[in-house]
Amino acid sequence: MVEILALVSYIWPSIWEWEIISKRGKHKVDETAYQNSGSSRRDFLKSVGAGLALSLAGSNPRALGSVGANDRIQMGFIGLGSQGTGRLMEFMQHADVDVAGVCDVDEHHLERAAVATEKARGHKPKTFRDFRALLDQPIDAVMIATPDHWHALPAIRAFQAGKDVFVEKPLSYSIGEGRAMVTAAHSKQRVSQVGMHIHNHTPNYRRAVELVKSGMLGQVSRVTCWMRSTTKGLGNPPDGAPPPELDYDFWLGPAPKRAYNPNRSHGTFRYFWDYSGGIFIDFWCHITDVVFWALDLKAPESVAAVGGRYFLADNTETPDTLDLVYEFPKLDLTWTLNPTPLPGFESMGSIGCVFQGTEASLAVNYMRHELYVKGKPVKDFQRPAPTIPDSPGHIREFLDAIKSRQPTTCNVEYAHRLTKSGLLGNIAYRTGRRIRWDDERERVIKDPGANRLVTRRYRKPWKLA
Repeated sequence: MVEILALVSYIWPSIWEWEIISKRGKHKVDETAYQNSGSSRRDFLKSVGAGLALSLAGSNPRALGSVGANDRIQMGFIGLGSQGTGRLMEFMQHADVDVAGVCDVDEHHLERAAVATEKARGHKPKTFRDFRALLDQPIDAVMIATPDHWHALPAIRAFQAGKDVFVEKPLSYSIGEGRAMVTAAHSKQRVSQVGMHIHNHTPNYRRAVELVKSGMLGQVSRVTCWMRSTTKGLGNPPDGAPPPELDYDFWLGPAPKRAYNPNRSHGTFRYFWDYSGGIFIDFWCHITDVVFWALDLKAPESVAAVGGRYFLADNTETPDTLDLVYEFPKLDLTWTLNPTPLPGFESMGSIGCVFQGTEASLAVNYMRHELYVKGKPVKDFQRPAPTIPDSPGHIREFLDAIKSRQPTTCNVEYAHRLTKSGLLGNIAYRTGRRIRWDDERERVIKDPGANRLVTRRYRKPWKLA
């Protein structure tokens, strides 16, 4: 009888927990009360002992985080703006995915996602305003497509609850958050995938990586990355009351308390330091993914940055022009964010990078790559034999990994290694100093001011741990 009661409390939140959720409404989140209620339930579960765990393992492997090869995957979806709704639709294209719940702090987003699910699958999923309530459901995995400052907490709690996690890029708002996400995933042996879909979108990056690794370029000592920025601003709307459908205090979460402004939320949040790091950090992972992959880069030894807001006249904060120099062992990586493409490579478009080797250079964008020898493009050349298998697709890879328990190619560990360099670039820009990095300790060397940006203090009552 005790084991039955424990199983019920494992699957459904306690009555007290639901009372907290139902009364929350637009009021400030009572994180302490929620933690206490969860602790009581966990203490009760612990009192059942190992017998319950064994019985669950025998009768319901999913309760211990296991999904069989032929099982359907029960998923929850957290953050359902335009990106999250798009991801929801992509996941529903896979027949072995069930939408067990959807969660958003905006009622309009939530209803749109529920209706889209009903249209695609014939039933409305459970809806949640609080991701913690969703994580209390008997689900296998979650998709997180919240603003950047809300990536870490849901992901960490999902890992701790035994769920696998698909989270959008950039992995984290801060380096400290990224490290905490990696630690949580490892401690619970959870599968993860970060939404760097270009990595798996086409075979292009794979073929470029094979070229670099083959040695055809010779010694690569410099890589230049670029992205075109916009000169069109977002205007200067006044502060005001948040829309009634949005729980704005919950949307802010661990970020500082600010007056509501239309430009500070939803699709344009990334242009404010409280929530993200601008268009630079938004695309850093997509562009430098091929570089870190091909050269097996770890962390830079130093970073310097210059730039500013030279074109935008609005109330956003992040730069529209940015030049960075990263010093890696035997390699310099430069990044240019500017309204014009990299001179000489206009044909490659608004986004790309160039590997400069002693024997040849390789220009890569999302969809194609070009080899140059002595400044001239080479069309016909002997390619190395393919060594990197093509991807089944970013989402399919994640779903297959849930069943096989094998790591994905864009797991949180790889994404943290990649993302932290971009975050260091923003720290160098914001401090106006060249910073030197101790990657073993993940600290800026002899610069307390810069170190304060490695992990920020959360707004109460939210905590990173």
